[in-house]
Amino acid sequence: MDKNKLVITIERQYGSGGRIVGRKLAEALGISFYDDEILTMTAERSAVGEQYFRLADEKAGNNLLRRIVRGMKKPPLDEPRKEGDVTSPENLFRFQSEVIRELASTESCVIVGRCADYVLSAAAKEDLIRIFVYADIPTCIRRTMEVDGIEDTKEALAKLNKITKQRKEYHKYFTNKEWEDVSNYDLPINASKLELDQVVELVLAYIRMRGYDV
Repeated sequence: MDKNKLVITIERQYGSGGRIVGRKLAEALGISFYDDEILTMTAERSAVGEQYFRLADEKAGNNLLRRIVRGMKKPPLDEPRKEGDVTSPENLFRFQSEVIRELASTESCVIVGRCADYVLSAAAKEDLIRIFVYADIPTCIRRTMEVDGIEDTKEALAKLNKITKQRKEYHKYFTNKEWEDVSNYDLPINASKLELDQVVELVLAYIRMRGYDV
């Protein structure tokens, strides 16, 4: 394992502050940060319109029911098709997974969401730390209101529940794993009673414990 190279993936409950933690962590480590930038990169490299990736971004939609009815199959991590139904959810995921694997093989970085933890674990990525950031409902509502500029708590809760459901189904559909199962991660963090800068410090401490010089 190369102690000079490190890839960190962050799955996060909506409103937990996980995305902000990821950006702050990348800044503290002096490495690249990737969130929805991956969608633009994947569109450019696949020659598939970016709108297709954005419409499917971290959403299983009706595809979860389809997979349950047909029986859960092996998650789509093989090579993407370059002709035919190139915009199917499975093929878009294959294109996106290619970009994630390429980024992880070439540089130290923080990657948020998009099942990157699963994609890189399946590729036997060694220099990998998988983090899951979550928080209790009142904290998620408060942070959603602050970040999204929502003034009504019911509206914030509705958005929180909707996006949480989407992320659960997306992760289940493409990995056959439960998104909130902490055994899928190296470091699950309850951010309810911590400031986000404290969460960053906690992650940095864990990285040092793993033997990285940061």
